[in-house]
Amino acid sequence: MGISKGSAQWNGGLKDGKGVMKPAHAPEAPFSLGTRFEGQQGSNPEELIGAALSGCFSMALSLGLETAGLKPTSIQTSADVHLDKQGAGFAITTIALTTEARVPGASAEQFQKIAEETKKNCPVSKALAGTTITLKATLSP
Repeated sequence: MGISKGSAQWNGGLKDGKGVMKPAHAPEAPFSLGTRFEGQQGSNPEELIGAALSGCFSMALSLGLETAGLKPTSIQTSADVHLDKQGAGFAITTIALTTEARVPGASAEQFQKIAEETKKNCPVSKALAGTTITLKATLSP
């Protein structure tokens, strides 16, 4: 299997500094203290974690559905990553995944079971094992 790469460059101090995060094969994402904690324009590490989990979950859900003999036509997943103050620092405490899929022929019960199993077993979920991940999965008509 391959090795995926990402990097970051930070210039300056915490309050006045700015940086960029760069997945190896995607555009760079600028970030700063303001983009992370004050709602300023730009990205932050938590957004990239949410995107990574959403992407991994969607692909893994597609595989789980196909393994069950179902063929999804679309899967849309988002992740709300909660960064909370913890002691002297911060921690990602919860990630709320929301997914909606069109899967012809799937029952709601079958879809929920596969979605929950996927949440436990996708590689990014496993990497985030120390974080509570919740799931709201909806089967679209």
